[in-house]
Amino acid sequence: MKLSQFNFDLPEELVADYPAERRDEAKLMVVNRATGTIEHRIFKDILEYFDDGDTFILNNTKVFPARLYGQKEKTGAKIEVFLLRELNENAKLWDVLVDPARKIRVGNKLYFNDEDGAEILVAEVVDNTTSRGRTIRFLYDGTNEEFKEHLNKLGNTPLPKYINRHPEELDRERYQTIYATEEGAVAAPTAGLHMSREVMKRLEIKGINFARLTLHIGLGTFRKIEVEDLSKHKMDAEYFKIYPQTCDTVNETIKANKKCCAVGTTSMRSIESAVSAHGLLKPAEGWTNKFIYPPYDFNIANCMITNFHLPKSSLFIMICAFGGYDLMQEAYRQAIEKEYKFFSYGDAMLIL
Repeated sequence: MKLSQFNFDLPEELVADYPAERRDEAKLMVVNRATGTIEHRIFKDILEYFDDGDTFILNNTKVFPARLYGQKEKTGAKIEVFLLRELNENAKLWDVLVDPARKIRVGNKLYFNDEDGAEILVAEVVDNTTSRGRTIRFLYDGTNEEFKEHLNKLGNTPLPKYINRHPEELDRERYQTIYATEEGAVAAPTAGLHMSREVMKRLEIKGINFARLTLHIGLGTFRKIEVEDLSKHKMDAEYFKIYPQTCDTVNETIKANKKCCAVGTTSMRSIESAVSAHGLLKPAEGWTNKFIYPPYDFNIANCMITNFHLPKSSLFIMICAFGGYDLMQEAYRQAIEKEYKFFSYGDAMLIL
């Protein structure tokens, strides 16, 4: 299929700038692939669709406050530094994006101050990686724990650029799943943002299992696809880990012919990157650049929860592969007509 087949007109006002007041009170569209029916519910109604022995696969990655604002030495020019990936913990070496990039050269020092203007951290640019990419070394002699505390204090929640506002205090909690434990993502696994403690407790009481994995989401999630032929697109690699206990739970669910629900596209990409020769989930750790587009035979999950995605995005393309192209076109037509909210803080879809 071609990229242009995944385009649609999305009114700008439907891209959510804020989350629903309560996590579990976002809208929920329920799409049944077997019957072709579409229902319109509230997220906490999701309990009605699952029973004892079903399994939810959750991405437990934790977003860190990756967006820093510093000043360039001598000129004092304001520089935005977006932390992408830690290369060497002991050397305090990081891959970053800088803006404006034209002002930042190898050898430049960047200063990061607190709200009172006191200098907290200094970094030196040691390499160029891409047009906006740099490798920087933080010049800090304290412990790694103290260093991370400074980053957390200085950093801002890395809301996607599509959210048209500056981060606020509420984002530190709401742009994070309640089950996030493994720090390393620069974007949230947004389908999981709808899971409240009450909903998870009620699912647990009902006998639903929770199987956790980790995929640290990078900025590649938001990178535009530049090629019309989808087979030519290359995804950015992201670190993932699938635990033995998760495999045991998921494989028992598959063998019992119960519902195995991937919560989010990142969970789906992870499990599809770790399929055994027998079509079951196997333990894995490494990097995946798996790009799922139609036609595609899914191996592990038989249902999924996801948000509403942007036109021509790799996420929307994956949803069409799982839900069926024509049915997803109709679902998105109804979503726009009924003013569902799109993107990271938007509403949810359950595909059965």
